[in-house]
Amino acid sequence: VQLQASGGGMAQAGGSLRLSCTASGSIFGINDMGYYRQAPGKQRELVARISFAGITQYADSVRDRFTISRDNAKIMVTLQMNRLQPADTAVYFCYADHLGDDFWGRGTLVTVSS
Repeated sequence: VQLQASGGGMAQAGGSLRLSCTASGSIFGINDMGYYRQAPGKQRELVARISFAGITQYADSVRDRFTISRDNAKIMVTLQMNRLQPADTAVYFCYADHLGDDFWGRGTLVTVSS
């Protein structure tokens, strides 16, 4: 499974950004897709994930601000990030769970200025 990430960049506090991630290769058997993030000096943490059936899970810190969605036909997951805060600054990694193994895309830097 290969994951191609796009989006991210810089925004001011209160602004919005969108991340997308498309899977290719051995796509049959992909269940959960989502995003983790890692801020400087901190551990990687789950931001949001969505199952093949569309069941979502969010970190408390992003709930009601971020929305994750997926297009199963395109094997693509999108993270819409609204009302961004400086604390959201991090490298964001998309992932896909393929038959119990996690595959990762390249990190995407998101920088939110105050």
